[in-house]
Amino acid sequence: MNPGLLLAFDDEQAQAEALATALQIDLALVERHRFPDGESRLRLPPQLPAQVLLLRGLHRPNHKLVELLIALPAARALGARQILLVSPYLAYMRQDMAFTPGEAVSQRHIAALLGSLVDGLITVDPHLHRIRSLDEVMPGKRGVALSAAPLLGAWVAQQVPGALLLGPDEEALQWVAEAGRCHGLDFAVCRKQRLGDHEVRVALPALSLAGRAVVLMDDVASTGRTLVEATRAALAAGAASVDVAVTHALFVGDALAALQAAGVRQVWSSDAVPHATAVVPVAGLIAGAVRAF
Repeated sequence: MNPGLLLAFDDEQAQAEALATALQIDLALVERHRFPDGESRLRLPPQLPAQVLLLRGLHRPNHKLVELLIALPAARALGARQILLVSPYLAYMRQDMAFTPGEAVSQRHIAALLGSLVDGLITVDPHLHRIRSLDEVMPGKRGVALSAAPLLGAWVAQQVPGALLLGPDEEALQWVAEAGRCHGLDFAVCRKQRLGDHEVRVALPALSLAGRAVVLMDDVASTGRTLVEATRAALAAGAASVDVAVTHALFVGDALAALQAAGVRQVWSSDAVPHATAVVPVAGLIAGAVRAF
């Protein structure tokens, strides 16, 4: 795709500028006003080119989703004929099955809704575990799921040579394996039992951690409780240090403070979600996918 313009929301200007620079295209911002009752008023450029790249991360998703659902048809009305959505963090992907009768499978419904409004979607490390690709939940549209794991692995290999990459649960295997193989680092995963939104139990893998520098790696950190339990277990097993590397640093509430209190030395993340811990840029990764789309 050769977009004539990168369109982004005014609260993500720094990310947008990095991507526009990487692609060497013009940037325009969607201006937002929120009324006292919570509704949003959006203003887009009055005329758009035929091919538009729209950037919108969906951390803190509910307001952002509504604004995105307004902006996409508005962009069509203003001249866009082909819209490629770049959502570095794609929300609602974790609810990928009905665990109790009547439970909405939000992954399927949100992906299908976005797919009905765009011509394609690029995201980074979406939480896909029971499907092979986004195409399965975006019928007829192309979805590209990139991974920041090799980028995070490169950072870890530079900061902590010889580190053991440890996934806090079995679902993290795809990330620690990719990062480890790319950069010659050992990797393993823990086993997790979730007891609630804020309570988990973590069992370490059957290998010695004594004296080893451990880096916990995952796609997303939200409450951080799984990482906290894995940190405590690793340090109790004799790990020399524990650091954390994640693609998406959500860190709601006291999550970051809880990690530090548990003994985590450093926390690193990609800038797929803007955060104080972001040290690994993804603009180049996304730009490559846009050019190949």
